[in-house]
Amino acid sequence: MAAIGKIRSWGPWLIGIIGLGLFGFIAGDMWRSCEATSNQRRQQIGEVLGNKLYIQDYQQMIDEYQEVLKIQGNDNLSEDQLNNLKDYVWENYVQNQLVEAEAEKLGLQVTDDEVINVLKEGTNPVLYQLPMLPQFFNQQTRQFDYNQVTFIYDYMKQQMNTNPQVAEEFRTFDKYWKYIEKTLRQQLLTQKYQNLVAACLISNPVSAKTAFANQNTESEVLLASLAYNSVNDNDIEISDADLKAKYNEMKPQFKQDNEVRDIKYVAYQVVPSEKDRAELLAQMNEVQKLFNEGTAIAEVIRKGQSQVPYRGLYVTRAGLPTDVAKKIDSMQVGQTSAPFETRSDKTMNVVKYLGKTQMPDSVEFRAIQVGGRGIDAAAVTADSIYQALKAGAVFDSIAKKYGQTGDKVWLTSANIQSMQNLDADNKAYFETIMSLPVGEYKNLKITQGDIVLQVTGRKNMVEKYDVAIVKRPIVFSNETYTEAYNKFSQFVTENQSIAALEEAAPQYGYSVQTRQGMPSTTHNIANIHGTHEAVRWAFDNKVGAISQLFDRCGDNDYLLVVALDKIHPVGYLDQETVNDALKQEVMKDKKFQKLSEQLSGAKTIAEAQQKGARVDTVRQITFQAPVFVQATGASEPALSGAVAAVEKGAVSPKIIKGNGGAYLFQVLNRTQREGAEFNAEQTQQQLSQQAVQSTFRSLLNDLKEKAKIVDKRYLFF
Repeated sequence: MAAIGKIRSWGPWLIGIIGLGLFGFIAGDMWRSCEATSNQRRQQIGEVLGNKLYIQDYQQMIDEYQEVLKIQGNDNLSEDQLNNLKDYVWENYVQNQLVEAEAEKLGLQVTDDEVINVLKEGTNPVLYQLPMLPQFFNQQTRQFDYNQVTFIYDYMKQQMNTNPQVAEEFRTFDKYWKYIEKTLRQQLLTQKYQNLVAACLISNPVSAKTAFANQNTESEVLLASLAYNSVNDNDIEISDADLKAKYNEMKPQFKQDNEVRDIKYVAYQVVPSEKDRAELLAQMNEVQKLFNEGTAIAEVIRKGQSQVPYRGLYVTRAGLPTDVAKKIDSMQVGQTSAPFETRSDKTMNVVKYLGKTQMPDSVEFRAIQVGGRGIDAAAVTADSIYQALKAGAVFDSIAKKYGQTGDKVWLTSANIQSMQNLDADNKAYFETIMSLPVGEYKNLKITQGDIVLQVTGRKNMVEKYDVAIVKRPIVFSNETYTEAYNKFSQFVTENQSIAALEEAAPQYGYSVQTRQGMPSTTHNIANIHGTHEAVRWAFDNKVGAISQLFDRCGDNDYLLVVALDKIHPVGYLDQETVNDALKQEVMKDKKFQKLSEQLSGAKTIAEAQQKGARVDTVRQITFQAPVFVQATGASEPALSGAVAAVEKGAVSPKIIKGNGGAYLFQVLNRTQREGAEFNAEQTQQQLSQQAVQSTFRSLLNDLKEKAKIVDKRYLFF
């Protein structure tokens, strides 16, 4: 009993301990839940209409489209091409989300039967906007042929069980075709939605006739002009009130849907030093010496570390680097050039001009390959084929006997010169074809057997050249880069404010540049690739911050430091940001006012000329397109519109304000553009198409604005 009583005395403590344990258990679950939510949020790359897109799904879309490009032969994308691909995938995703949401409200959908029907009919324009393979189209009609797709699909599916390589190709093709079907479905839904919009935009014969006249009625005018640049800027006074008024007038133009940032940056490109150039020149002088001493060409090319391999084949001028083709014009066969620099590709070169000859640019030939039964057996068979052909046997018949067609094919110099790798067998093969006389046969022995060749035709005898080239890039050494890095690092370390950077930059030989209105969707700074980390930094820091030194940017030759100067949130740009643009507009307004006063009272072009205006005859003015005025150097849409509204022989009732000056004109003549014939139905159709395209773009922009789109791709790419 005493023990029980003692335990009871511990009750409050036990309850407290158990309570803490339960709290810890519940808190642990809450912590894990919060952590999971936080991790999920960190993986979010964007949002459209409340639908969140995560990095894994976006990357899958990118990979999917890359695979499509690979199947089409577009592999090894550059950084710029990959960035364009990512932007395309994002824009496509956003548009599909918007259209699908609107289609759901309207009850629009695309059924499986509709997709199949479109594929079978092969005439829907959408099909020709998809990344289709050439083999999906009928060679005669150039029309999409769904039978071609099903044939390839079924054939590969049958072969995949016995051929592992085909099995892998089938899996790739299957993914590709599923992408095509998915994209087709999306495009058809967009087409339906667009057609619904089009039904609201109906043209009519009256508007068609007006549009035709606007496009094809040409006016000739006598134009009096006073250019804005005839007024000195210093004679114009612009007040703060003027700028404020102009800002209020133009404010709708300054609206932005995404946050942008102003940055200042210093980008320094490391270049080879004089010491680097001198060392390379010494090496190239040694190359020249080796060429002159008769050292084996292959050995000189190897020692010289040339970017251009020596193939030992005669090539056309097009097959030579441009700088080398120009260089040999001033050289003799057998001569070696002194080292010379080519600025366009930043290289130093030495050229050995080995030979020049006349050869056909194109050769038609046919061949029978003999092999697979041992080298000796192949040689015996090939010799018997060769003897039979020389004795008058029919080439096609013998080719078919050995399972080949014997078809004639053309080989061009360009075909040979475009080959990346050229082994000894290929070299012998091409040399034989290019040198063999028409009608003669040749039994060519190669590593894998024999080839019996016959040249059947030649075209275009051209000059070809045998040239050995040692081409070396002029690059900076590690020592030069380290020296530049240390100097730039010191500059960044010692100047940790924008004012300090701007003050110190000239002392170091640097220049501070400005980039205004940089969006998060930009991929690099100053068109230097490899600088996306710097873009990300700019959107992760506060105004006035100075970045770390970004090195090895561009082609590993740029050093970069970035300062965040200003943040412009979503909404309207403030007046200070757009003051330069406002000043230009106010300046134009005040100059127009001044020039209008100068022309005031002029009722004829002669009177305008007396008041200092320049007078020119301007022809072929239409309402449809803006006229370019030589006298002011400006394109003038307002003038085109004003001319269309004035009768032939009349003078404009008021002075026209243009982009480049003030104008007064008299319409001298009005004619119909030669060859233009009005077709009401065709013109109405064109107007409808233009209206649909314009309205659909505008509609998408409105939908984007309301969709509250979040784009955080800069955090990941």
